[in-house]
Amino acid sequence: METVDKIHSVLEKAECLYSFDEINQALDRMAKEISLKLKNANPLILCVMTGALIPTGHIATRLHFPVEIDYLHVTRYRGTNRGGDLHWLVEPRKNLEGRTVLIIDDIMDGGLTLSAIIDYCNQAKAKAVYTAVMVSKKRTREPGVNFEPDFVGVETEDKYLFGFGLDYNEYLRNVPGIYAATDVD
Repeated sequence: METVDKIHSVLEKAECLYSFDEINQALDRMAKEISLKLKNANPLILCVMTGALIPTGHIATRLHFPVEIDYLHVTRYRGTNRGGDLHWLVEPRKNLEGRTVLIIDDIMDGGLTLSAIIDYCNQAKAKAVYTAVMVSKKRTREPGVNFEPDFVGVETEDKYLFGFGLDYNEYLRNVPGIYAATDVD
């Protein structure tokens, strides 16, 4: 468990990559792109907890057409800053069969988590599956990951990030910007 002093130190030393104003501009653009593609598709938004909670709320309020929202909870990090095995904690409650699904996640890193969720949706017989991420890292995806998100807020280099849903050891999701931690242990 991190001490509050350590968390404050991480925040103070971090590099701001995207301000809250820049994030809002990216969210406006994403909402327009999503609207053009999905406004007549009766989409079901699946929020990937916990990281996508904040981006999903901001995107959903910018969509001016009917949507249903559900969530799932699948993670590779489990309170650490290194990914491990995929753990399904909560599956969606809504029936995905025949639905157009928009998965919203906080970040596209190696792509394993989003890939597994797409497979889940396809196995549940979704009609179409789209992905939206607040952040897409410019990096090589994991073996077997052969897609890029349909809708992307911002891109970053391959750094350890936090803010706007992204966490530093379960803290700092609430920071109104995207930051790169300078001292990750």
